[in-house]
Amino acid sequence: MKARSTVLALLLLGLATLACQPPAQQAGPLSEEDVAAIRAITEAYAQVALAGDVAALTAFYSEDAVLMPPNEPALEGRAAIQAWNEAQAALGTLTEATFTPVQIDGRGDLAFVRGTFSMTMTPEGALEPIQITGKYIEIKRKQADGSWLCVVDIWNSDHPLPQGQAGSAE
Repeated sequence: MKARSTVLALLLLGLATLACQPPAQQAGPLSEEDVAAIRAITEAYAQVALAGDVAALTAFYSEDAVLMPPNEPALEGRAAIQAWNEAQAALGTLTEATFTPVQIDGRGDLAFVRGTFSMTMTPEGALEPIQITGKYIEIKRKQADGSWLCVVDIWNSDHPLPQGQAGSAE
């Protein structure tokens, strides 16, 4: 009987201790500073893309980031993203790049950006530049140093698929 009373007393003490704990803190909305930092990163990304600095462009992504380009398998990890960026840079010269965040929201150390983009590129050997417009979603994670890195990036074009490619996703 004494053992039972001791177990009951310990159980009650444990419950009382839990009841006295403050509630878990909910992560608050992004601060104005975080939103401004994410906007600045978006502008810096466009400038680095125009400069053709593939290593600097890749540095905007976390080591375990996932890049989901249209009509291709997802790429996982910064090394795969670096290789993809190098292959894209070899296709031609980017002469215009505009990324416009339409919505930035999040909680704590996670944020998402929904936006639109416009790019102009002159492929190697082409007589005319190609312009593409589209939309994107990015998920960003705040790092210990306060910076934001992209952990998931997906986008697609606003342009219809060429005739005969129905069923493909762009």
